Amino acid sequence: MESRAHCARCRIPNNEKICKRESGGRHPEFCPTVNYRELAEKILDSYHYPAVAEFARMASIQEAECYANRNPGPYVLQPTKSRIQETVEFAKKLGCRKLGLAFCGGLQKEAGLVADIFESQGFVLASVSCNCGGIAKEAIGLTDAEKVNVGSYETMCNPLLQAEILNREETDLNVVLGLCVGHDAMFLKRAEAFSTVLAAKDRVTGHNPLAAVYTVHSYYQKLKKR
Repeated sequence: MESRAHCARCRIPNNEKICKRESGGRHPEFCPTVNYRELAEKILDSYHYPAVAEFARMASIQEAECYANRNPGPYVLQPTKSRIQETVEFAKKLGCRKLGLAFCGGLQKEAGLVADIFESQGFVLASVSCNCGGIAKEAIGLTDAEKVNVGSYETMCNPLLQAEILNREETDLNVVLGLCVGHDAMFLKRAEAFSTVLAAKDRVTGHNPLAAVYTVHSYYQKLKKR
């Protein structure tokens, strides 16, 4: 069955897209702005819920403040803020007092640096490593051959415990740092507070996943099936 939503395949110039214009505009047949028009209007109501309204408003304000010289007229994007700075500013806009940091045990050093930044900015921080709980991988059915280091004891990654601990710590906003693919999804589904990602794990590219995407036509051709 063909998808009625496939923005990744849209090749219409930005200034001509129906989703970018106040009126008019062009669209392909798989455009969700057109195919899901009624849903878009219905979902708009969700942005007025008390638990979402201010969060959504501040997120858009934060987006704009990451660029300089936003005066009317011809404009060239001029980004000015790093992801960590943006996270700090956004948390302050929301009036957050306590942040949660869910991180991969392999990024212990980086987690310490992030903790220093958050705490120096006046936040109370609750941080939880993925190995929290100290439970062996055998508890979730892994065999010895399925471990990273075959023949050794290994503690399982425990994103559900990370989420529940931060739930009980009553964090105002959670920050995800380098959780594995799959483990991050489990954390995000279980966490009660809104969560944002500071860095996605990529063991090969120094946690810069787009590096492989940018070079898919050269060094990473192997990612595309022929």
